Amino acid sequence: MALNTLTDTELGDVYAFAVQLGKDAGKLLLDAATSRFGGGGQQVFTEKDNAVDIVTKTDEDVEAFIKSSIAQKYPHHKFLGEETYSKGASRDYLIEKDSPTWCVDPLDGTVNYTHLFPMFCVSIGFIVGGEPVMGVICAPFLNQLFSACRGRGAWLNETQRLPLIRDPVPPMPANAPGGCIFSCEWGKDRKDRPDGNLYRKVDSFLNMAAEVGGRGGKGGMVHGVRSLGSATLDLAYTAMGAFDIWWEGGCWEWDVAAGIAILQEAGGLVTTANPPEDAATAKIEDVRLGSRLYLAIRPAGPSTTESGRQGQERTAREVWRRVRELDYTRPGA
Repeated sequence: MALNTLTDTELGDVYAFAVQLGKDAGKLLLDAATSRFGGGGQQVFTEKDNAVDIVTKTDEDVEAFIKSSIAQKYPHHKFLGEETYSKGASRDYLIEKDSPTWCVDPLDGTVNYTHLFPMFCVSIGFIVGGEPVMGVICAPFLNQLFSACRGRGAWLNETQRLPLIRDPVPPMPANAPGGCIFSCEWGKDRKDRPDGNLYRKVDSFLNMAAEVGGRGGKGGMVHGVRSLGSATLDLAYTAMGAFDIWWEGGCWEWDVAAGIAILQEAGGLVTTANPPEDAATAKIEDVRLGSRLYLAIRPAGPSTTESGRQGQERTAREVWRRVRELDYTRPGA
C-alpha cells in the first residue's frame, strides 16, 4: 500500500506524536487506577448493551484528552473513538479510505480496570487508505508500551524489537495447534442460545483444548488457553510471541487497529476468524478491519520444511478446522 497522503517524514512525525500521546494517556489511566488504592467502595460504571459492556468516567475522560490532543496537532485528521461512537445509534463501519483516521480505545479492558486486574490499556491506531499503518498500546499497570509504524519495526518499550525471540524467530510447531498458546475471549454476547455466539465459542474452545483425537477428531491439545479480557493486549502479546494464536469475534475496529498494525509490522498474520468453505485450500486473505472476525498467528521463522509464512498459514487452517463460524454481521463492513 502506498501511503499517498503522507510523506515518510510526516508519518514519522505522526508516529512520534502518537507514542508520546500513548504515554500521556497511559499515565491518566494509571493515576485513575492508583487513586483508588486504600479507598472504599466500588468503581462507578454505566452499562451499555449489557452488564459486561460498561463504561466509566475514566474511559470518557481519557478519550476526551486524546481527541483534544489530536485535534490541536492534526485538525484535518478524522477521529473515531469507542465512547463517542458508542453514543450514536448507528453500528455502521465508518472508516473512510480517503482520510487519515485515528482509531482509539481509551480504555480497553474496562471490566478489568474496574476490578483492578492489570490487563487494561489505551489503544491508539492510525489508519491510512483503510489500513492500520501505526499503533501504540500502553498498558500502564504492566509498564508495557507496544508501538509500531509501517517500515519502522515493532517495539516493546521503544527498545526491544518484536517478536522478543528473534535469533532465530521460532517456526510454528509442526503439530500446531499442538504446542501453541491459544488466546480467546468470552465476549459480550452472552445469549443462552445453542446457536448463539457464546455456545459456538465454547464449542471451539473445547475443540482446541481437547486431547488429540478427541471431540470427533477435532481435538487440538493446545499447550494452554488464555483469556486476558482485552483484545488489544491479546494482539500485542501475539506480536510479542507470547501467544501463538488469537481467535476472536465481536471486537470493533478501535479494539484491534493498533494491535493489527503492531502484529503485522512484527511479521504476524491476521485473517478472518470464520472458516472459509474449503478451509484446506482457500486463499488466506488479509483481515478486513471492520469485519469483527479475527484470527491472528504470531511471527514465525522458517523450519527445514516450510517458510515462516507457510507455517502461519498451516496453523490458520488447523484452527479453522476446529472452530465454528461466528455471527457478528454489521452494515458497511
